[in-house]
Amino acid sequence: MPTTAQILSQVFHGLVLGGMLALVGSGLTIILGTLGLVNFAHGAFFAFGAYAGWLAYAWTGSYVAALVIGALATCAVGFVVERGLISRFYQRPHEDQILLTFGLGIVMVEALRAIFGGIGKTMPSPSWAAGAVSIGPVIYPEYRLVVFGIAVVALLVFYLLLYHSRLGLIVRAAIEDTVMVRILGLRASQIRAVVFAIGVLAVGLAGVAMAPIVSINPDVGARFMVQSFVVVVIGGLGSFPGAILGGLIAGQIQTLTAIVEASYSDVALFLAMVVILAVRPRGLLGEEGRK
Repeated sequence: MPTTAQILSQVFHGLVLGGMLALVGSGLTIILGTLGLVNFAHGAFFAFGAYAGWLAYAWTGSYVAALVIGALATCAVGFVVERGLISRFYQRPHEDQILLTFGLGIVMVEALRAIFGGIGKTMPSPSWAAGAVSIGPVIYPEYRLVVFGIAVVALLVFYLLLYHSRLGLIVRAAIEDTVMVRILGLRASQIRAVVFAIGVLAVGLAGVAMAPIVSINPDVGARFMVQSFVVVVIGGLGSFPGAILGGLIAGQIQTLTAIVEASYSDVALFLAMVVILAVRPRGLLGEEGRK
């Protein structure tokens, strides 16, 4: 029988994991909800962000610099990839888009493997968050609380950017009525590139934040990508608040199930998704009639 301290510790783990899944899922849902593109290269961008952060830390010795440089490097690569490749597929069938992003993910992962090798890299947590804090009966690592804080701040910034800023207004207008946007002198193609770049910036930031917790290897993003798709489906396709809610739910399901049997964590997560879809096919916060 697990103790109260063990249960609370797993709840905290669930919040941290849920925050990261919400951040990764938000990037996925930003791209899906505004561009209608299912990005199967999302996990590869997570790995790219982790490696970029690791390199930045090795060069500068600063965790903050690693966080900023890793996220911005992922954002820049996303912008270039969208302009040079993905922009040519918006009018193509969804099957072509899926094959494109799936293939892109494989190429990115293998490129990382060719450059850095298959042996995992480690990135230390910052010295100012290397200890532990006492929260009731639980002694919890400070850095994991920092990771949760990063997720909360980043999600708030993305929400304000997309729903309470001029850029967000332009983005939604470009998706709904590209002709009117052109009349106003704006280029819908550049707006799409910015949206894609913002979406992969979110997952790149998550990759850097998780780098001190997980082993950095070319396949590190695969698990997060699968879980983020589940998060988006649970929360509702294209719903930003839904991605946050889905991430928090998924985090708790995985960590609390691990108390009983760690090997059943993924089973419990997918089972929860099936149950939610059976009761509410559009997801918890999905819009009526959304495809």
